[in-house]
Amino acid sequence: MAELHDLTALEQAEGIRSGELSPVELTEHYLTRIDRLDDTLGAFLTRTPEIARKQAADAESEAAAARREGRELPVLHGVPVPVKDLNQVAGVRCTMGSRALAAYVPAVDDHVVGKLRAAGTVLLGKTNTPEFGLPCYTENGLAPAARTPWDLERSAGGSSGGAGAAVAGGLAPVAHASDGGGSIRIPASVCGLYGIKPSRGRISGGPLLHDVTGLSTSGPLARTVADAAALLDVLAGEMPGDPYTAPPLPPGETFAAHARRDPGRLRIACLSDAPIPGIAVDPDCRAATAEAAALLTALGHEVEEVTLPADDGILHAFTRVWSVMAANRPVPPEGEELLMPLTRYLRGRGAAVSGKDFAGALYAFRALAQTVADGLMPPGGYDAILSPTLAGPPLPVGALRNDADPQAEFAAIGAYTPFTALYNATGQPAVSVPLHWNAAGLPIGVMLGGRYGAEATLISLSAQLERARPWAGRKPSVW
Repeated sequence: MAELHDLTALEQAEGIRSGELSPVELTEHYLTRIDRLDDTLGAFLTRTPEIARKQAADAESEAAAARREGRELPVLHGVPVPVKDLNQVAGVRCTMGSRALAAYVPAVDDHVVGKLRAAGTVLLGKTNTPEFGLPCYTENGLAPAARTPWDLERSAGGSSGGAGAAVAGGLAPVAHASDGGGSIRIPASVCGLYGIKPSRGRISGGPLLHDVTGLSTSGPLARTVADAAALLDVLAGEMPGDPYTAPPLPPGETFAAHARRDPGRLRIACLSDAPIPGIAVDPDCRAATAEAAALLTALGHEVEEVTLPADDGILHAFTRVWSVMAANRPVPPEGEELLMPLTRYLRGRGAAVSGKDFAGALYAFRALAQTVADGLMPPGGYDAILSPTLAGPPLPVGALRNDADPQAEFAAIGAYTPFTALYNATGQPAVSVPLHWNAAGLPIGVMLGGRYGAEATLISLSAQLERARPWAGRKPSVW
């Protein structure tokens, strides 16, 4: 017999609208699963059962009133959606994965949280993240490591590892996540989920923690394309003060609607080799990409193998900007000694970057975006770029962490994630699609990048792949 967490987020929302499902019952179901499984999965840094129960009761009352009055409800009304602990929820501690901020309680919501409140969603808690979201694993000094439910000895990735563990483990139907160098797509790949890194400016980062570099954005993690698209609709939209804004959808259009549309015949570039010198791509990741290319071809798309010149210039630029972002994280003076070695290393490196070098690194990002727009993806060029999401399968917990040599750790992180940061640098949207599991039963994601502002195309294409080779029925043993 199916349980409540077997339902997709949209199925749950439909049950709430019709009165067949109670938000209170649904919330209690997830709170019970969190109590039972979270110590193993490491999905949450802070649980908020009191808030969740109050919001669920309010959602139930509002749903009943809407049925009486014949009113429409927001698409995910009454559905639980946890928030990554890099974002602020008023009155709930926001650690950013750091012992230095373990007692910090913000007084205001980030805009994404305000949008989730307005949509009638339910906050189960704040999901686990590494310190300031800096590495691509989720291990810190505050909570158990986030683990992929497909193999509890292996990492759920990062920096949205807690969000990935929650959704893949059935502790939440969908989750808010964020991505500055791959942090939505990495957990999606290693947890067997679908994740969207939206276009720069699609989702507001304000009001307090705007990323003026343009690298980072919030986005959805989900089991299905339709659920992710629906959550993107909730989160999207510019707010006053945003430094970037993405082209809006036409009036009346939604991303959820594009999950129900055929993408048409597309030209797709296939990139199998890492665009950084000296990076080896695991055979499992190559196999996943080759299978995806074959499936796309069978669906009628034109797929062409391409090779980008291996160049570590963007890696150096990304390292400079990433280090400056680390240096700018708000740490009280007494908290510096509590920081992890990688954080201290990056903060020291960032403090040494000159204004000229920082500006040069940002200019390199813009030049790369122009090169892609003009050379690969102009009108009439490629509509999407297929590649591995990662250079390897899910790694054991602790495999990348190197407290004794954080410089070597950062290099290892870059070697594991050579494909993802491209789209943070250019601002283009990208998705990780869970089409492949290897012989060991581990999920291996493939990535699709699109033109700036063209999330709708990626969503339609992903949904077509999902219909051809459904994945949501595959569930780990903890399910």
